[in-house]
Amino acid sequence: MTRARDVTTLVTRAREGDARSVARLISLVEDDDPALPEVAAAMAPYAGHARVVGLTGAPGVGKSTTTNELVRALRDRGDRVGVLAVDPSSPFTGGAILGDRVRMQEHSADRGVYIRSMSSRGQLGGLSAATPQAVRVLEGVGCDVILVETVGVGQAEVEIASLADTTLVLLAPGMGDAIQAVKAGVLEIADVFVINKADRPGADATYRDIQGMLALGERAPGDWRPPVVRAAAVKGEGVEDVLAALGRHGEWLADSGALRARRCRRAAAEISALALGRLRARIGDLDDGTLLDDLAARVAEGRSDPHTAAGELLASLR
Repeated sequence: MTRARDVTTLVTRAREGDARSVARLISLVEDDDPALPEVAAAMAPYAGHARVVGLTGAPGVGKSTTTNELVRALRDRGDRVGVLAVDPSSPFTGGAILGDRVRMQEHSADRGVYIRSMSSRGQLGGLSAATPQAVRVLEGVGCDVILVETVGVGQAEVEIASLADTTLVLLAPGMGDAIQAVKAGVLEIADVFVINKADRPGADATYRDIQGMLALGERAPGDWRPPVVRAAAVKGEGVEDVLAALGRHGEWLADSGALRARRCRRAAAEISALALGRLRARIGDLDDGTLLDDLAARVAEGRSDPHTAAGELLASLR
């Protein structure tokens, strides 16, 4: 267990730019260390100042390459950048390749950039369960912009919208019908569409498809209309256009009041997740789980129903 004195030291060193201390703090988050509440309390005064940008899209659209180029452009502006790259974990071994740090080696010696690969650990929605608190750590250590790159599972990958201030949805020509790409909630979560690999055949058709879908959407006066930006990240082309779109969305968030609303929703979701986690832990500790086992057996045998059993379980926690 990490003592309060150790947490204070870690936070101090991390805020001074020590990458090992930042890594240790995020490891505490991932491991659900008992000292985590102390870490969160120590970071709270420094939260809320970073811009959180999510990047999502199907595998192969160039999320890592785009992230790498955005880091380069943001550093040219003098921003301190944090990157959380979530990789899928194996359903058999539980391990993950965590290869995004390999792709971003050119930034490894830059003290103004912190890159962390995280395993999804079976979490659905494209993120790791620890990602929201890892974002708070990077906010707390002084990052100006935090880029969160999701697993890349395609249409199910909508959780990033609840975490990011701005969500980039990346598409690429030649990777299937663009209309399919914007179904199942992905159209709704995009604040900016980026057609990457726009130097390839089919980019114009993809652009027209997305614009056509956006034209069908209903928007109230003053609502944000996601721009569609073309880029070829591997050549460094279009990255400034992406940054300009991010800037315009940031201005709209501030002027419309949407930024505060989004961050309040993010905090509410995080609080709920932590509360549910503690509730599950209490249920597991209750008679070493025997009450839950007994209730489950009664439901399975038809002697009770799930709603009644759930009520009895909650009553036992009072």
